[in-house]
Amino acid sequence: MRILHRAGLALAFMAAAAAAPAQQQQTIVTIVKVSGIPWFERMEEGVKAFEESSPGVSTRQVGPAEAVAAPQVKLIEEVMARRADAIAIVPTDPAAIEEVAGRALRSGIVVVTHEADNQKNTLADIEAFDNAAFGASLNERMAQCMGRTGKWTSFVGTRGSRTHVQWAEGGAANARKHAGMVLVDALNESHDDADKAYERAKAVLKKHPDIKGFQGSASSDVIGIGRAIEEAGLQGKTCVYGTGLPSRTAKLLESGAVKGIGFWDPKNAGLAMNRVAKLLLDKKPITDGMDLGVPGYGKVTVTKGAGLGVVITGKADVIADKATYRAYPF
Repeated sequence: MRILHRAGLALAFMAAAAAAPAQQQQTIVTIVKVSGIPWFERMEEGVKAFEESSPGVSTRQVGPAEAVAAPQVKLIEEVMARRADAIAIVPTDPAAIEEVAGRALRSGIVVVTHEADNQKNTLADIEAFDNAAFGASLNERMAQCMGRTGKWTSFVGTRGSRTHVQWAEGGAANARKHAGMVLVDALNESHDDADKAYERAKAVLKKHPDIKGFQGSASSDVIGIGRAIEEAGLQGKTCVYGTGLPSRTAKLLESGAVKGIGFWDPKNAGLAMNRVAKLLLDKKPITDGMDLGVPGYGKVTVTKGAGLGVVITGKADVIADKATYRAYPF
């Protein structure tokens, strides 16, 4: 295995971790994009599971009521004021939290992120998989469903959401392989809200009644889009693919309003973030090919990040359809 000590990289982030005050009880707070939605409720299961398996560690998860950057920044500041030892952040907009994350690092708090491989002020960003490839894989399935011809569009939670844009751009790159596919009104924003995705999907259908494909990014996108498709009676004429949880999309997969979903288990992502935060708190090395002891993160790839930290990439992606989604009970 290769330990990333080149150019002082590991020394830099290990020094930051060492600056955290030594305490008998370590506190790790996970700060998500939005509270109260199934995706992050599932992630909280992983956060709690980590605490149960880690003596001397206290964990909790918090998130704003809306997937908006400003209240998430405020939450980070509140957690900093309470002197958590580590914070694990799923940023709504990585750029929007750079300043506050930098302050957290300078104060000695370990910062770990998820879905933000462009984050500079983090010691480690955890990615479930290669994001461009994930978006391309969803898009190729949509393309096959469409007969590789016709109009299609993409949805994101926000245009500042790093992974959502990466998936949409990966999809667009794949679609360009098929001369008959036409991307219209790209990057519709849903703000991780199924009702907003529904309203936006209705507007797209009104503007483009002949549209054949929708690719969603936020876990709520396919819920709102699928609802609009059902209301319009277009289950057999439109191909909807996107990120989603099996439990939430089951009825839409069964009706045909949604053809397929891509996902990773948020519980395991929560576990992975907290495990990496603990490694950094304990000044343990982050090594290429290491096993985090979490499904999907058994032989991770470790590369230099955008700033002083590293990007840790797993192989946790799953794509399911009506015939296979029942194998994933969450």
